[in-house]
Amino acid sequence: MSQKRWFYGALIIMCSFVLMPIAFAADTPTSEKGIVVVDPAKAKSLLDSGVPMFDVRVANEYVEAHIKGAKSIPYKEKSAKTREFDSALDNFDLTRLPADKVAPVIFYCNGTECWKSYKASVVSVRAGYKKVYWLRTGIPDWKSKGFPVE
Repeated sequence: MSQKRWFYGALIIMCSFVLMPIAFAADTPTSEKGIVVVDPAKAKSLLDSGVPMFDVRVANEYVEAHIKGAKSIPYKEKSAKTREFDSALDNFDLTRLPADKVAPVIFYCNGTECWKSYKASVVSVRAGYKKVYWLRTGIPDWKSKGFPVE
């Protein structure tokens, strides 16, 4: 193997070790205190039993397609996509959630790389909601299971 080829091979390997964690860092956390992460089957069961589900994506995404029965409450995000996000930089209308903070709620967005439903869930818990469910895998996983969208 030539020196030049060896150098480029080593460089590619080094870069992959440096850049790989960055790619995974974009995903939302897999759990959060006070929030129950649910899969599509559990989310559907909750929705079917009358638990309100909230799509926190932007309005045009909701209009394009949303989980059947979900209500739109866009989470307007300006804060960092980290656990330590500053919700004061964001805009989320908590007044559109049930007044009863013991009533369960479900949030979703575009999957594990979409931070809006994570942030909406965290903000709701901080506001005193006690039964917060988060469909972390979002509408892509819901659709993959063949569950209804409109």
